Amino acid sequence: MRVELNYGKGSLPLDLPERLNVTLIRKPAMPVLQNAAEWVGAALDDPVHARTLKEEARGRRSACILICDITRPVPNGLLLPAIVRALLDGGMRPEQICVLVATGLHRPNEGAELEELVGDPWVLRTVRVENHFARNDADHVLLGTTPAGTVVRLDRRFVGADLKIVTGLVEPHFMAGYSGGRKVIAPGVAHAETITTFHNARFMSHPNAENCVLEGNPLHLEQLEIVRMLGQVLAVNTVIDEHRNVSFVNYGEIIQSHLQTVEFIRSFAQVPVPRRFKTVVTSAAGYPLDTTYYQTVKGMVAPIDILEPGGNLIVVSECAEGMGSSEYVDAQRRLLDLGADGFFRDISRKSHADIDEWQTQMQLKPMRLGGIHLYSTGLQGADRRLTGVQMVDSVPEAVAHCVAAAGDPHVAVIPEGPYVVPVYRPGA
Repeated sequence: MRVELNYGKGSLPLDLPERLNVTLIRKPAMPVLQNAAEWVGAALDDPVHARTLKEEARGRRSACILICDITRPVPNGLLLPAIVRALLDGGMRPEQICVLVATGLHRPNEGAELEELVGDPWVLRTVRVENHFARNDADHVLLGTTPAGTVVRLDRRFVGADLKIVTGLVEPHFMAGYSGGRKVIAPGVAHAETITTFHNARFMSHPNAENCVLEGNPLHLEQLEIVRMLGQVLAVNTVIDEHRNVSFVNYGEIIQSHLQTVEFIRSFAQVPVPRRFKTVVTSAAGYPLDTTYYQTVKGMVAPIDILEPGGNLIVVSECAEGMGSSEYVDAQRRLLDLGADGFFRDISRKSHADIDEWQTQMQLKPMRLGGIHLYSTGLQGADRRLTGVQMVDSVPEAVAHCVAAAGDPHVAVIPEGPYVVPVYRPGA
């Protein structure tokens, strides 16, 4: 049996022997919007708890449109031209419109990468496109403090805009439940102090801070509090299928339109599985998510509900850009030095997380459940040790070894990685 695993900008073929009992886990077939550009235009004219975007633009002095950074495969080339044209048709001038890349604490997207991200040269020529820098104090405005104690500072370009719009892809997220909507604002354009507060160990270790959970999720609730501080915010939300075709698009008030999109994707992204497995093979979703090991952790966390305790998880991720930030590398070094329990004790003492150490904290989840094996052609030298997992040079050999060790021929394979969240449901 041959399976194509998402890997880099292509796929990694995996041939599995017939003697194995393979369960392929992927989303049910999703609808594909033919003439997707027309659907985007129709969404802007059919809002959820808002006026049409053209009507919202009338009389506005400025507009700021948030877009996710390069780590998310958002179809910006489809969304942004329609949004900008609606604003212009509503009477705004090009110089009044700014597209802001919601980088969070990630690096900026510039040059050819920015062109790829925006996806449309007309947008780049017509309006300002800029990056958010979470560590630049002067770029941020203090809005107040949430009931949970988070000091909220957001990018002044967004806060000061007369019309605030976010765009994004709604998919499972291993901390916030689902991506998109309120998450594009915080952490997207939040100050480092704000991000490191609600990414601290207390938030991250909450049992509801996980994939596909919104109710009682402390990150989601904190993000909603931040949105409420801003007043009116509009959103354009999308969902894509495993082939990156647009399956759903809507527009409207940020909270209600996001929830509507979550309801659409939930039945596809969460896949009930009737048993647990001692061997699970998955990916880090391919490009652009698998460009760093930092993002690869999402692929490790997504399938843990179907991994038998003591079992083995095999992950493929290109990691073409290596580990990730220098801060993340430092967190991984501390994990190796202190061990899983020591690392968790260390971070639990702090009110603010060190930058990017939350990803190392999330890696503790699969590490405590079973063994992790990583295939990556992008990680070299010392970086391979810094992963804290077992590196493998052959996926078929890793599968054969894990199956033999388990004495169980049943293998689960999840080609799309963290965009699919398998849920253990006996009798499903």
